[in-house]
Amino acid sequence: MVEKEIALEGLILIKPKIFTDRRGEFFESYNTDRMNNVIGGKTIFFQDNISVSKKNVLRGLHFQRSPMAQAKLIQVFRGGILDVVVDLRLNSATYGKHFKVELNDQNRLQLWIPQGFAHGFLTLEDNTIFSYKCTSAYSKKHEMNLLWNDPTLNIDWGQTSPLLSDKDQLAQPFENFDSPFK
Repeated sequence: MVEKEIALEGLILIKPKIFTDRRGEFFESYNTDRMNNVIGGKTIFFQDNISVSKKNVLRGLHFQRSPMAQAKLIQVFRGGILDVVVDLRLNSATYGKHFKVELNDQNRLQLWIPQGFAHGFLTLEDNTIFSYKCTSAYSKKHEMNLLWNDPTLNIDWGQTSPLLSDKDQLAQPFENFDSPFK
């Protein structure tokens, strides 16, 4: 497993070791000991989510506040996504900045997102299967989201009219946001 910390402190791109032969390929998508070594601590995942989406579906920017804040391990099993993460930690030097990366079934990259970040993704292919492990269960009471096309965040999704849920269309703008991540 190869890992690399990236532009926003705490985010880690992970490349699993892939074994290929004439039959196909094999890789460990998750191993507790390796993951704990990668993040430099211990984590327990409480929930696994699978999303199957058409091309140009945008989900996000979502997060949960304490005590149900979530860290996530993201990966794509089929298709591809543009994955976007926004730093919401008030004391961070990169507060309000975003990072984006393409995750797909060819590069097999995984992304570790610690608590304190909003997360969203845009599907790049039909029938994209996307998985994320979460360190807390979903809680509607603690759920929050930011406007995907917020002018302050200035995220270039490469798409101006994605397919959105009602919730994502009505998300709050960043300029009105009071971060719960101190």
